[in-house]
Amino acid sequence: MIETPARQSRVMAGRAWKNTYRLSDTQLERLDQAEERMEAMDLSEAEKILLEMLDESPLCVPVLSNLGHLYGRHLSDFEKAVEYYQMVLEIEPDNAWARDERRRYQRYLTYD
Repeated sequence: MIETPARQSRVMAGRAWKNTYRLSDTQLERLDQAEERMEAMDLSEAEKILLEMLDESPLCVPVLSNLGHLYGRHLSDFEKAVEYYQMVLEIEPDNAWARDERRRYQRYLTYD
């Protein structure tokens, strides 16, 4: 596993944030791996990890959000990004971040 500065600080300091979604240690580790793969631009591996996680937990908001981010920002597949952010909003209608990201990628779809 790649030791990124963000991961090192989380490991050294313990969790600096609340595990709102009550993810297991395995889920947290796999999310870290997917994010590290995105940072390293190993996008196919990041996608593989996230899709496997989604198969196991189809309503996992952090996985859905990361997939939206992967497809929108890194793969420029704006339709898929919108779909994943829409799924987040079906689970959490008040999720402002997902709403803003969905709106952004919906605008990109209208550009010629």
